[in-house]
Amino acid sequence: MRDRMNVYFPPAMVREIGELADRRKLSRSAIVEAAVASFLSPDGADRREAAFTRRLDRLSRQVQRLERDLGITAETLALFVRFWLTITPPLPEDAQASAQIKGRRRYENFVETLGRRLQKGQSFLREIPDDITPAPQEPNSEDGAGMSPTDDLGDA
Repeated sequence: MRDRMNVYFPPAMVREIGELADRRKLSRSAIVEAAVASFLSPDGADRREAAFTRRLDRLSRQVQRLERDLGITAETLALFVRFWLTITPPLPEDAQASAQIKGRRRYENFVETLGRRLQKGQSFLREIPDDITPAPQEPNSEDGAGMSPTDDLGDA
Protein backbone atom coordinates (compact mmCIF):
# COMPACT_ATOMS: atom_id res chain seq x y z
CA MET A 1 0.00 0.00 0.00
CA ARG A 2 1.21 3.50 -0.78
CA ASP A 3 0.34 6.79 0.89
CA ARG A 4 -0.12 9.91 -1.15
CA MET A 5 2.03 12.97 -0.43
CA ASN A 6 1.83 16.35 -2.10
CA VAL A 7 5.15 18.15 -2.43
CA TYR A 8 6.17 21.32 -4.20
CA PHE A 9 9.28 21.62 -6.38
CA PRO A 10 10.71 24.55 -8.30
CA PRO A 11 9.66 24.51 -11.98
CA ALA A 12 13.24 23.84 -13.18
CA MET A 13 13.48 20.75 -10.96
CA VAL A 14 10.10 19.47 -12.18
CA ARG A 15 11.42 19.79 -15.77
CA GLU A 16 14.62 17.89 -14.87
CA ILE A 17 12.61 15.13 -13.18
CA GLY A 18 10.34 14.89 -16.23
CA GLU A 19 13.30 14.74 -18.65
CA LEU A 20 15.02 12.06 -16.58
CA ALA A 21 11.79 10.05 -16.36
CA ASP A 22 11.40 10.23 -20.16
CA ARG A 23 15.02 9.20 -20.79
CA ARG A 24 14.86 6.25 -18.40
CA LYS A 25 11.28 5.39 -19.30
CA LEU A 26 10.20 5.58 -15.65
CA SER A 27 7.44 7.46 -13.90
CA ARG A 28 8.19 10.77 -12.21
CA SER A 29 7.06 9.21 -8.93
CA ALA A 30 9.67 6.44 -9.31
CA ILE A 31 12.43 9.05 -9.88
CA VAL A 32 11.41 11.10 -6.82
CA GLU A 33 10.99 7.95 -4.71
CA ALA A 34 14.51 6.76 -5.64
CA ALA A 35 15.97 10.19 -4.84
CA VAL A 36 14.27 10.34 -1.43
CA ALA A 37 15.28 6.74 -0.66
CA SER A 38 18.87 7.55 -1.54
CA PHE A 39 18.77 10.63 0.67
CA LEU A 40 17.33 8.70 3.62
CA SER A 41 19.54 5.63 3.13
CA PRO A 42 22.29 5.11 5.70
CA ASP A 43 24.39 3.72 2.84
CA GLY A 44 24.67 7.24 1.40
CA ALA A 45 26.75 8.34 4.37
CA ASP A 46 28.83 5.16 4.10
CA ARG A 47 29.51 5.84 0.41
CA ARG A 48 30.57 9.41 1.18
CA GLU A 49 32.80 8.17 3.99
CA ALA A 50 34.35 5.56 1.67
CA ALA A 51 35.00 8.25 -0.95
CA PHE A 52 36.62 10.50 1.67
CA THR A 53 38.69 7.57 2.92
CA ARG A 54 39.96 6.83 -0.60
CA ARG A 55 40.87 10.48 -1.09
CA LEU A 56 42.62 10.66 2.28
CA ASP A 57 44.53 7.47 1.50
CA ARG A 58 45.67 8.93 -1.82
CA LEU A 59 46.72 12.18 -0.12
CA SER A 60 48.58 10.20 2.57
CA ARG A 61 50.54 8.31 -0.10
CA GLN A 62 51.37 11.59 -1.86
CA VAL A 63 52.59 13.14 1.41
CA GLN A 64 54.69 10.05 2.14
CA ARG A 65 56.31 10.34 -1.31
CA LEU A 66 56.99 14.04 -0.70
CA GLU A 67 58.55 13.27 2.69
CA ARG A 68 60.70 10.55 1.11
CA ASP A 69 61.82 12.83 -1.72
CA LEU A 70 62.58 15.68 0.68
CA GLY A 71 64.60 13.33 2.90
CA ILE A 72 66.59 12.05 -0.08
CA THR A 73 67.20 15.61 -1.27
CA ALA A 74 68.38 16.77 2.15
CA GLU A 75 70.67 13.75 2.59
CA THR A 76 72.10 14.22 -0.91
CA LEU A 77 72.86 17.87 -0.26
CA ALA A 78 74.35 17.15 3.18
CA LEU A 79 76.56 14.39 1.77
CA PHE A 80 77.76 16.62 -1.06
CA VAL A 81 78.54 19.53 1.28
CA ARG A 82 80.38 17.25 3.72
CA PHE A 83 82.39 15.68 0.90
CA TRP A 84 83.17 19.06 -0.71
CA LEU A 85 84.26 20.60 2.59
CA THR A 86 86.44 17.56 3.33
CA ILE A 87 88.38 17.55 0.05
CA THR A 88 88.54 21.26 -0.85
CA PRO A 89 91.58 23.07 0.56
CA PRO A 90 91.37 26.81 1.25
CA LEU A 91 92.62 29.02 -1.59
CA PRO A 92 95.48 31.46 -1.23
CA GLU A 93 94.50 35.14 -1.37
CA ASP A 94 95.95 35.74 -4.86
CA ALA A 95 93.91 32.85 -6.41
CA GLN A 96 90.51 33.77 -4.96
CA ALA A 97 89.48 36.29 -7.65
CA SER A 98 90.08 33.89 -10.54
CA ALA A 99 88.41 31.08 -8.59
CA GLN A 100 85.30 33.22 -8.09
CA ILE A 101 85.09 33.96 -11.82
CA LYS A 102 85.53 30.29 -12.68
CA GLY A 103 83.00 29.36 -9.98
CA ARG A 104 80.37 31.70 -11.49
CA ARG A 105 80.86 30.13 -14.92
CA ARG A 106 80.63 26.62 -13.50
CA TYR A 107 77.48 27.56 -11.59
CA GLU A 108 75.89 28.99 -14.75
CA ASN A 109 76.69 25.72 -16.56
CA PHE A 110 75.18 23.79 -13.66
CA VAL A 111 71.96 25.83 -13.80
CA GLU A 112 71.72 25.35 -17.59
CA THR A 113 72.24 21.59 -17.24
CA LEU A 114 69.65 21.42 -14.47
CA GLY A 115 67.18 23.36 -16.62
CA ARG A 116 67.69 20.97 -19.55
CA ARG A 117 67.15 17.92 -17.29
CA LEU A 118 63.98 19.38 -15.84
CA GLN A 119 62.63 20.29 -19.29
CA LYS A 120 63.18 16.70 -20.42
CA GLY A 121 61.34 15.47 -17.33
CA GLN A 122 64.43 13.78 -15.92
CA SER A 123 64.68 13.59 -12.16
CA PHE A 124 67.32 12.19 -9.87
CA LEU A 125 64.59 11.13 -7.44
CA ARG A 126 62.98 8.92 -10.10
CA GLU A 127 66.24 6.99 -10.37
CA ILE A 128 66.02 5.94 -6.71
CA PRO A 129 63.95 2.83 -5.94
CA ASP A 130 60.93 3.30 -3.66
CA ASP A 131 61.81 0.33 -1.47
CA ILE A 132 65.14 1.53 -0.05
CA THR A 133 65.61 0.46 3.55
CA PRO A 134 67.83 2.66 5.70
CA ALA A 135 71.15 1.19 6.81
CA PRO A 136 71.79 1.04 10.56
CA GLN A 137 73.62 4.12 11.87
CA GLU A 138 77.17 3.69 13.10
CA PRO A 139 78.26 5.51 16.27
CA ASN A 140 79.67 8.99 15.67
CA SER A 141 78.50 8.98 12.03
CA GLU A 142 76.39 12.09 12.61
CA ASP A 143 79.30 14.45 13.28
CA GLY A 144 81.44 13.35 10.31
CA ALA A 145 84.47 12.83 12.56
CA GLY A 146 87.15 10.77 10.88
CA MET A 147 85.33 10.76 7.53
CA SER A 148 87.43 10.25 4.47
CA PRO A 149 86.32 11.82 1.18
CA THR A 150 85.04 8.50 -0.13
CA ASP A 151 83.09 7.37 2.96
CA ASP A 152 79.46 6.56 2.15
CA LEU A 153 80.07 7.26 -1.53
CA GLY A 154 80.60 3.76 -2.85
CA ASP A 155 82.23 3.85 -6.29
CA ALA A 156 81.58 7.56 -6.86
